[in-house]
Amino acid sequence: MWNNTLQTLLVGTIMAVGVSISGCDSSQGDAQNQDANAQTSEQTDAADTAVPASTPTKADLDGATVQQGTPVRYDVSAWHTDNVESVNVDDLDSIRSTFGKVISTDENSLDYASNPATKYRFMNTDAPYLDIIDSEKYLELGWYYANPTDSDKEKELSQNHAKKAYKLARQLMGEEGGTLIADMLNGQIVKNKMVGGQKIELAKCEFYSCMLVINKSAAQTDNN
Repeated sequence: MWNNTLQTLLVGTIMAVGVSISGCDSSQGDAQNQDANAQTSEQTDAADTAVPASTPTKADLDGATVQQGTPVRYDVSAWHTDNVESVNVDDLDSIRSTFGKVISTDENSLDYASNPATKYRFMNTDAPYLDIIDSEKYLELGWYYANPTDSDKEKELSQNHAKKAYKLARQLMGEEGGTLIADMLNGQIVKNKMVGGQKIELAKCEFYSCMLVINKSAAQTDNN
């Protein structure tokens, strides 16, 4: 009986020790897991709160503004009151005098169709241009077409150039010529059209440039 009791005590002791050891291992494992979870959580929070240095700010994205200005106004109705005298499309001296003093001459230029021509420039190279290009077949008028964001001085020169072109168009083509320039300044494009007895190859104002190309040979043929 004592032996049985001793055996029972030994078995109980062994079981108690095993449970105790198992409990310690479990507690230690739980503590290690908690430490690992806490470390992972800290790393995740740090990653979520970090801001890359290269990320653009909203101010950088929204900082750009669209440049605006006042559109150029061409007082064509006032120009129409000026009296003009008719000029023949071949009278180059009279045509040049309407545009003013020739500042420079380029005898190695090309016309609208890449034929040899002479360019007469009536402004310095650093100023908004005003040109006449003359060849055997074409007479071309060209001038700077100011943008709304240009300076007041550039707009003023563009208006003066247009006024001279308006006058010359009336001299060459009568009132129809004045209407043609007014249409150009309003954004209309004219191609291959007879205007006031002259054959207009192209007339337009866009992209900072106005150009009026008259086919002299076609006009001469039509007038014969």
